[in-house]
Amino acid sequence: MTNAEILAKLPYGKSFLFVDDLLHVDQNGAKGIFTYNEKLSFYESHFKNNPVTPAVVLTETMAQIGLVCLGIYLLPDKALNMSVAMTSNAIDFLIPVYPGEQVTVTSEKIYFRFNKLKCNVKMENAAGKVVCKGNIAGMLISTGNE
Repeated sequence: MTNAEILAKLPYGKSFLFVDDLLHVDQNGAKGIFTYNEKLSFYESHFKNNPVTPAVVLTETMAQIGLVCLGIYLLPDKALNMSVAMTSNAIDFLIPVYPGEQVTVTSEKIYFRFNKLKCNVKMENAAGKVVCKGNIAGMLISTGNE
């Protein structure tokens, strides 16, 4: 499965897609990029006059690139009929991400068994500084349309 095919199978609409490009994916992890456009709606209200990307959006970005893209790669035959439910996360937030910044997310698989995927994830800014890091786990769930 190509990176473009994986991106085409992501189950998100345009306003909630936090993956611009998938740079690498294999059995052990994934790496991708996203740029936080200044026009994203949450910047209007998340700290007036000093917009910052919310931690929940940073976590979602890491989950989409590091967990969901990897899950689609690991289960390509079921990818069109599955969704992912986050089951746990533990993320340390180290520095803020501002509107217009591009980030790179890298994940390393800890385990994948019984359709549960757990990964170490980290997000770096364009200067190579770690923005946040931790682990995320999720269940790959069949939507029943097989």
